[in-house]
Amino acid sequence: MNRSEIVAHVVRGPIVESKHHGHLAVVDHRGHVKYAVGQPDVFTFIRSTAKPLQAISVVESGAARGLAQQQIALLCASHGGEPGHTEAAHAILASLGLTAEALTCGAHEPFHAPTAAAMRARGECPTALHNNCSGKHAGMLALAAMYEADIGSYASPNHPVQLQMRKTVADMCEFPEDRLALGTDGCGVPVFGMPLDRLARAYARFGQPDDLGSSRVKAINLIKDAICNYPYFIAGTGRFDTKLIEVTQGRIIGKMGAEGVFALTCPDANLGLAVKIEDGSERALYPVVMEALIQLDMLKAAEIAELQAFHTPKVTNWKGTEVGAILPQFQLRQYAP
Repeated sequence: MNRSEIVAHVVRGPIVESKHHGHLAVVDHRGHVKYAVGQPDVFTFIRSTAKPLQAISVVESGAARGLAQQQIALLCASHGGEPGHTEAAHAILASLGLTAEALTCGAHEPFHAPTAAAMRARGECPTALHNNCSGKHAGMLALAAMYEADIGSYASPNHPVQLQMRKTVADMCEFPEDRLALGTDGCGVPVFGMPLDRLARAYARFGQPDDLGSSRVKAINLIKDAICNYPYFIAGTGRFDTKLIEVTQGRIIGKMGAEGVFALTCPDANLGLAVKIEDGSERALYPVVMEALIQLDMLKAAEIAELQAFHTPKVTNWKGTEVGAILPQFQLRQYAP
């Protein structure tokens, strides 16, 4: 049974106009669910929260050797398509002797509105480099080259790259590979379905990987260092993922996914958090993540103030006048199965 709970209200004037339901799971690096809201083991696709886990396969194999830290961070990104992002993706491909035509992720306008507007003003069409997943796909091509596997079919579920990434994700989540649900993500590659608490478990282990073997520990630490040193490359200007890492100076690393998914690690607390907004709404996602971090006492007062716009975002009308707000509405509770 899907036992979701109300996690956010959308308020306009004196009325609660809309309500968002969801699930949260807080898990330690040993795999124990510590706190929950709703159904912590709800089965869901983890979407782009998988990217840092998938990047482990690229780095651990040696396929990322020679890449700059900015480029390693981009392997994990749902980036905004800003010039810095597309340049980094282009550089990864160039190191492989490839161009944007090798990417099968498709093209869309940059998420970063000023970049998209500037491109439209120039009459410039977006390419696959502007796709928010171009860094992940470039990493997949690097891994295909390392394996001397077919480049053109790298997105196929049975390609060696996808098989290895599936194994790595399952290993990190400590979830049987044959029980992963497989779908197709928006960028055309396999996407993984699993219990939400297993995603939180993977992020807790990502934060504290010391028991995972030397090659994996080294790979994860390289990825974490890259993200913490260059948080702009995991999302972009004004984006929550980037701001959370910047404001906490890398003490917390988080990653969003489409359809209302978020996962983060706080290594100092030995915890991972995963969130699923049931209706897939992004507008409720960041207020819920912020509220969970506050309840877990993971944010300092100055950090909360700096991230306030994500905690209780304003609802505005077309003139920009504030007419309401999105307010988190839940209480984390200690989990008892």
